[in-house]
Amino acid sequence: MKAVAVVPAKKQVKLADHAEPTIDSPSQVKLRMLDVGVCGTDREICAFEYGTPPRGHDYLVIGHESLGEVVEVGPDVTRLKIGDLVVPMVRRPCPHDHCFACRENRQDFCYTGDFVERGIKEAHGFMTEFVVDDERYMHAVPRELREVAVLVEPLTIAEKAMMQVWQVQQRLPWACPVTPGKSAGHCHRAVVLGAGPVGLLGAMALVAADFDTYVYSRDPEGSPKANIVQSIGATFVASEEFTPAKLGERLGNIDVVYEAAGASRASFELLKFLGTNGVFIFTGVPGRKAPVEVDTDLIMRNLVLKNQVVYGTVNAGPEAFESAIRDLGQFMTRWPDALRTLITGRFPMDAYRDLLLGAPKGIKNVIAVG
Repeated sequence: MKAVAVVPAKKQVKLADHAEPTIDSPSQVKLRMLDVGVCGTDREICAFEYGTPPRGHDYLVIGHESLGEVVEVGPDVTRLKIGDLVVPMVRRPCPHDHCFACRENRQDFCYTGDFVERGIKEAHGFMTEFVVDDERYMHAVPRELREVAVLVEPLTIAEKAMMQVWQVQQRLPWACPVTPGKSAGHCHRAVVLGAGPVGLLGAMALVAADFDTYVYSRDPEGSPKANIVQSIGATFVASEEFTPAKLGERLGNIDVVYEAAGASRASFELLKFLGTNGVFIFTGVPGRKAPVEVDTDLIMRNLVLKNQVVYGTVNAGPEAFESAIRDLGQFMTRWPDALRTLITGRFPMDAYRDLLLGAPKGIKNVIAVG
């Protein structure tokens, strides 16, 4: 079968002839892949910044944002049936008994670093025609979300981040007063740094929780991304018009910053203006660049005197996938046009070179496999 793969030793990106997988365990499920999202991680793997083939292979099939349809199930499978739509998880647990995170199916918090990630690290990904995996790593998606379900995996980043925000903020009186018709975040202000797919989905999650939400981006006013932000009830702020200092002055106390740009300079500049009792969430992984000058004294002073929290979050566990599927359904009901607009286009697998090696275009491009 066809698969898009990288050969790190040869620095080659190719359309590979990959063996079709078969079920060899009672709890496994076989999927016919439908959609595979193209993201910055895929492009970085294709630039050979990282990406590790499975043992015994010189190539790695890429792709980790995906949607498939069940075509076969093992005899012990109970949650899924033929015809179901499924989003597979990305990370698989390490083998060590002493890693109690992995032993509790929370490999997103793996202690050892010996996890594998489909399409990224030591396991083939989903940019191919068929995939076999264990049922426990798959999450069923309602048929009515077929056209947008490939967005579930990137949305899990925001879902996990916000779960942790609510857990962290139990440290102080932070809960908003119960107000009819309002959700839990209605008395808080949030800034999303970046207007890519992860940022825009994060903004939707924040608006859905009634945070007063601002998206801070290099894109200009009037751009397609700015229009999406405004259509969901958030406020778009162009960085060319507002420096972080001016943004902080305009907004006052910023309760949450959700970083989704992978830009360290902009992130640490905005961190200076995080508010009292605020939380700053890092989700991006910046590439190696020249050193950035940081006012460490100011940041440390603010962290201490303003009771701030800064944390990073990666990948996601089962609960975040279930929350993402549920919230994607809410987004589809509330903002169907905005949600559909996040997917710029669907392309055949043969278009992989332009999508992975050409200049980035649009918001979220998808390879339509089936």
